[in-house]
Amino acid sequence: MITVVLIPILLSSFVLLKHDNSSEVAVLKLAHGLSAEHPVHRAMEHMAERLTVFSSGKMRIDIYLNGQLGSEREMIEMLQVGSIAMTKVSAISLEGFSSGMRLFSIPYLFTDSDHYWRVLDSHIGKSMLNTLGDVRLKGVGYYDAGSRSFYMSDAAVNAPQDLLGKKVRVLPSRTSIKMVEALGGAATPITWGELYTALQQGVVDGAENNPPSYFLSKHYEAAKYYTLDEHTSVPDVLVMSSAVFNRLSEEQKGWLNRAVTESVDLQKTLWAEAETYALQQVKAAGVQVIYPDKKPFRAAVAGMRAAFRDSELGSIIKQVEAMEASP
Repeated sequence: MITVVLIPILLSSFVLLKHDNSSEVAVLKLAHGLSAEHPVHRAMEHMAERLTVFSSGKMRIDIYLNGQLGSEREMIEMLQVGSIAMTKVSAISLEGFSSGMRLFSIPYLFTDSDHYWRVLDSHIGKSMLNTLGDVRLKGVGYYDAGSRSFYMSDAAVNAPQDLLGKKVRVLPSRTSIKMVEALGGAATPITWGELYTALQQGVVDGAENNPPSYFLSKHYEAAKYYTLDEHTSVPDVLVMSSAVFNRLSEEQKGWLNRAVTESVDLQKTLWAEAETYALQQVKAAGVQVIYPDKKPFRAAVAGMRAAFRDSELGSIIKQVEAMEASP
């Protein structure tokens, strides 16, 4: 017979399963909005497997995928009250909870992937995760989410003027809205689950995201022009409920941190493979992939970047830019 003991304050996010031999299994509930084929989900599965190994079966992660438990914002709010233990969300979705996360939505902040990871792995990346503590969240790691680019249903975007008057789906982020507006588009916040239908029905003319998400969501079926302008490189963030994390023993935290580290490392490899595969598949499906001159896009958002340099993020931006030439 198995006895299930729930910690009342945390609802069902942290469960102790007590077996006949009196050994206890700590179960963490993890939810996210991605499909089983997505490299982030596959990395999370690896994390769950390794946690079981490291803990000799004393800890377990149960994963709920495909948005079963809600949107990214809803899952963040569930973390805050302890309804779930962990989630993966875009740093964009965290802007409403920690203003520092706006850093990652500044267009053309990173020069390349190496610069991007130098920043994420530095004190800057760690400090961004630490800001989440003020809102009952615990940032535990970053997953690669590549670069976001525009895809459109009716015509290709070769330069910013091609976005004039176009309705472009964005996440509900003021920074993302300002960026699309700076490029001449009409930013339209729509949830991820509603976007495919919105593209089909012409509610929006296009959207912006990375190649694996564009491919796995099948958005290429409704939007066959993909412009790799790579305007932002916004990481995914693995987040925990602070209340759940604080209830773990030091030994449990150690097991979990080891599993997270392995998951993050594996996901970088899976992501690179997924990006290559996604572009191959959408091209084979008839998508016109455009490699534009990025200079006009950079020029169009120069004023926005200048405004950020004058904001409270100014000193951090200078540190990020100083890391461009690091070895």
